[in-house]
Amino acid sequence: MNRRGFLAAGLVLTAAGLAGCQSAGLVGLPDQADLPDEQFDYAAAYAAWPDGDYTWPAINYKNFDQKYWRQIVEYKTRERPGTIIVDPYNNFLYWTLGNGKALRYGIGVGKAGFAWSGEAKIRVKRPHPIWRPPREMIARKPSLERYWEKGYPPGLKNPLGARAMDLWQGATDTLYRIHGTNQPNSIGKSVSSGCIRMWQQDVIDLYSRVPLQTKVVVLSKDPNADA
Repeated sequence: MNRRGFLAAGLVLTAAGLAGCQSAGLVGLPDQADLPDEQFDYAAAYAAWPDGDYTWPAINYKNFDQKYWRQIVEYKTRERPGTIIVDPYNNFLYWTLGNGKALRYGIGVGKAGFAWSGEAKIRVKRPHPIWRPPREMIARKPSLERYWEKGYPPGLKNPLGARAMDLWQGATDTLYRIHGTNQPNSIGKSVSSGCIRMWQQDVIDLYSRVPLQTKVVVLSKDPNADA
């Protein structure tokens, strides 16, 4: 059995379990991986991941608080199933499933991740993205100027990692990104740069589930803060 077949076999959900996580069938893209359940194989999910010309390194997930592992959680929201909700204050990203459930991922939040909030849609999805440093970063570190025109090439050292999803409001690029990271230890933390970082294996998983035009809501305040 190949790797893909092994994962598919290991992550099968029962019809009853699936119904408990989603309100009306599977949301998102067809042919996506099954949702994690109580028998989810985290060792396989976070193992080294072959991806075209690259193999993303394994994640030492056991070194992190389990709350940052990919998992189904209880989550109440008025948003429609299939919406992404980013909570930069608690380092979580939720993909809503309906029926009071969501698929939650741990994230790392850069300075840019707190600079914008509101609603947008995923207008561009980029596998193996090219990275262009923002002008303010180049001002701080002029050596990055060489990456402005053609960008930093895809690969294991690319700051955007394996996938990037660009958020737009109408015809305006918010410059807000959900992307992978080559710094896995930044998950669960506030970091100096970037937008919303995910483990490579997690951003690949989310990318495979959400279509273009997916609504994204970035919270403007900590939902756990006192009213």
